[in-house]
Amino acid sequence: MREFKRTDRVADQLQKELAVLIQREVKDPRLGMVTVSGVEVSRDLGYADVHVTLLGEDTPERIKENLKVLKQAAGFLRGQIARRIKLRHVPELRFHYDESVVRGQRLSSLIEEAVSSDRARHDDDADTPDDGSPGHGERD
Repeated sequence: MREFKRTDRVADQLQKELAVLIQREVKDPRLGMVTVSGVEVSRDLGYADVHVTLLGEDTPERIKENLKVLKQAAGFLRGQIARRIKLRHVPELRFHYDESVVRGQRLSSLIEEAVSSDRARHDDDADTPDDGSPGHGERD
């Protein structure tokens, strides 16, 4: 079993605190519904890569603007974290858009589309009378 490293514990705590802080404390009207999907902390705790997703419309312009707002609020967020978590050095926050959720939704819709297409093709084959002609017999 893998040992739970300190960086993992710090990352989990940062994720929880940032999720609350972004929703409740950042008062910028340009900021949409941002969720913190993950945090990766460097081994020396010098920086933290914060991965965020946006709920609703996620156009490239909107993503860019939200990341800009978060980058501007990074100093404020870092100060708030310093008050809430006992750390000798609070990591520098670097925000990144997490495309994994969008990619997952896209893959899921492609899978659903393939399944429904296969189901429709199977239903068409079942409706066609078997006259012994090639291509309409039983499948292997």
